[in-house]
Amino acid sequence: MTAPAAAHTRGSTVRLAMTSSVAAGVEWYDFFVYGTAAALVFPHIFFSPDLSPLVAQLAAFSTFAVGFIARPLGGVVFGHFGDLYGRKTTLVAALVIMGVSTLLVGLLPTYATAGMWAPLMLIVLRFAQGFAVGGQWGAAALIAIENAPEGRRGLFGSFVQIGVPSGVILANVAFILSDGLMDRASFEAWGWRIPFLLSIVVVGLALFVHTRIQESREFVAAAAERKAAGPSQAPRRSPILQVIASSWRRILLAGGAFIASNACFYVIITWVISYGTTELALSRELMLGGVMFGSLCMIPALILVASASDRFGRYGLFRLGCITTGLWSFAFFPLLETGSPLGVGAAIAVGLCCVAMMYGPPGGAVRRAVLHRGPIFGGVPGLSGRRPAGRRLRADDRHGPVRGFRQQHDGGRVHGGNLLRLARLRVLAPCPPEG
Repeated sequence: MTAPAAAHTRGSTVRLAMTSSVAAGVEWYDFFVYGTAAALVFPHIFFSPDLSPLVAQLAAFSTFAVGFIARPLGGVVFGHFGDLYGRKTTLVAALVIMGVSTLLVGLLPTYATAGMWAPLMLIVLRFAQGFAVGGQWGAAALIAIENAPEGRRGLFGSFVQIGVPSGVILANVAFILSDGLMDRASFEAWGWRIPFLLSIVVVGLALFVHTRIQESREFVAAAAERKAAGPSQAPRRSPILQVIASSWRRILLAGGAFIASNACFYVIITWVISYGTTELALSRELMLGGVMFGSLCMIPALILVASASDRFGRYGLFRLGCITTGLWSFAFFPLLETGSPLGVGAAIAVGLCCVAMMYGPPGGAVRRAVLHRGPIFGGVPGLSGRRPAGRRLRADDRHGPVRGFRQQHDGGRVHGGNLLRLARLRVLAPCPPEG
């Protein structure tokens, strides 16, 4: 390859990786803006005023959880069509669904206007958000990784992973600006809608991806090989059935492996906002600012960890992240309870950097999952690979890691103990594949 051609290839590769990162960032913005609203305003506007504040808050977080139920389904459906028709097509579709559904949340009537129809419509749109993000993650990751140079897949996979903290930052900036530019009554009346209406930008990004971004090189090469080989090598019409039949145990184990890392992450970036503003009587600005600062610190941590995984392997960093997250949980809540900006910022930032050791490596491992043989499940990479499945969860974890999460506590010991259980789940979970 000539020098100009090589430079052009490198430039195209970096451009594809950066586009995948931006797509992931704005997609996760839409996903997280809902979580922030669920912590701050949804209990007051989408549920009956007859409910106690605790019950209303739990109801709001229950609608937030609907997105996680939809994510695996979105991963299955988009992964199926992504293997048949390409990564770019599924990424565009996921972006459009996410943009439209988030926009519609900003247009929903409140409980005072529509009664029970308000939370029901909210649940439907939240399901659509989760469905879309389930397909977006796999498509964006594969576009970045399948175009990555050999030996740099962890680094290039991190471009998609940093979309997660980037989305958190964007969502919190949107709410800080909306809340800061108006009084409390105006914000709860209509100001909360602004961050959702801004998601129209996601639809514009989908059009950009559709018209300006090329399909991943590895998918194009595989499609060309199948075409040259003739009808006998045509893609199966049901890749999802193939991968379920051959790897269903690993699907369940790999999915379970991500319960702990995702649960710890959402405790730190979403639940902590409600905990800080209600239980600790801290200001919204302090809690949102702490989450933004922690997310900003998480971005370079993800890049460093993912790059290191190219050299040292994925699983060791995964396990290190579990251990450090579990240990940090005992400092996390006492630091929050100081109520100082330094304590809150340190608690969240260090916690997210520990979680980054669990979040960073999967981006590089996803290529090994089921490349050209089956779908990539949203949020659950690593359905196959070179390492065998690890140990099963121990019997003493059968009652669930978050039992008693709202119990009264002494210095955060109950909450810290629950986070430690979550981290222990991940240490005992299967080994993710190297890639």
